[in-house]
Amino acid sequence: MRGKAVSGKVIMVLCLASFLAGSLITSRTWSTSHNKLGELSPDYDHKRRLVEGKAEDIMGEVSKTHKAIQSLEKTISNLEMELAVSRMSKSDVGDVALRKPQSSNHTLQKVFAVIGINTAFSSRKRRDSVRATWMPTGEKLRKLEREKGIVMRFVIGHSATAGGVLDKALDKEEAEYKDFLRLNHVEGYHQLSTKTRLYFSTAVSIWDADFYVKVDDDVHVNMGMLATTLAQYRAKPRVYIGCMKSGPVLTQKGEKYHEPEYWKFGEDGNKYFRHATGQIYGISKDLATYISINSPILHRFANEDVSLGSWMIGLEVEHVDDLSMCCGTPPDCEWKAQAGNVCVASFDWSCSGVCESVEKMKFVHESCGEGDGAIWKAEI
Repeated sequence: MRGKAVSGKVIMVLCLASFLAGSLITSRTWSTSHNKLGELSPDYDHKRRLVEGKAEDIMGEVSKTHKAIQSLEKTISNLEMELAVSRMSKSDVGDVALRKPQSSNHTLQKVFAVIGINTAFSSRKRRDSVRATWMPTGEKLRKLEREKGIVMRFVIGHSATAGGVLDKALDKEEAEYKDFLRLNHVEGYHQLSTKTRLYFSTAVSIWDADFYVKVDDDVHVNMGMLATTLAQYRAKPRVYIGCMKSGPVLTQKGEKYHEPEYWKFGEDGNKYFRHATGQIYGISKDLATYISINSPILHRFANEDVSLGSWMIGLEVEHVDDLSMCCGTPPDCEWKAQAGNVCVASFDWSCSGVCESVEKMKFVHESCGEGDGAIWKAEI
């Protein structure tokens, strides 16, 4: 072979024959593969659809499991609180017994939320301005309780001279409107921490609510937005909702918000821990029950909102900082409403409420209100 050269014609014939043979084999192989793929294709599509369907089912199951876990957490929390009530009802701390807030044979009214509107003897005109705007009256107030499970009451104690002129005037107003929660408490500005503590304890003993809210009588509230906001956290066991702030600890006597126990917060110039501003805030059932159980040993600072924050700070609590609960008065809340972001509550920081609220509450309601029907459409 080394001695003989292969001619060009022979090489061309061999190349052509190899090309034709390769084409024939490739064609047959592709045809066979294509037929097999055609046979497998329906089965493949079916399996693919099953996998996709299973993925959707899995996501649905994950969502259901997540909700079930949240519900279980809340149930466990409720059982823990009931156990604490049972234990505390048999315990003494010093000379003070921690008693269960209601007798065991008393059935509580189940509701969604209790809205306590903090008021005073001198605030009759403020109460009337609230009734004329964002708080239902008469049969509408009763209907709100029946259909939406929302209880609204003005919260007040009694005068230093129980049964005096102030108390009799309030008796007359209560007979007319039937919208008060009367506390066994002597009214006074410097007793707000005590009043707040007693409000939650009393409310818990009357209503079995998911949430308990405190709001001042010079704040404008959109009840539909408040209900919708609270409902978002219904599955969670311990929630503290409001506009969280951390203001300076005021050490000088004579200042409006002076803190006599300032030394407990460290050096001069320090700030308070995060807590909800006092104009409006809400807590879930477990936290209100905790306050009720431990009421005798909960420390009270000079400022009511600081006191509540101190009761929450050492607990496993979710702090929800909701800026819609501290909008300004018009034009602030008006612009937000026009943009579709209706506020939960509006007030003036400079006045710690709506400035001159008796005269301005109607204006704020007309400018920033959600509409009278919003509360009835709120999904709770």
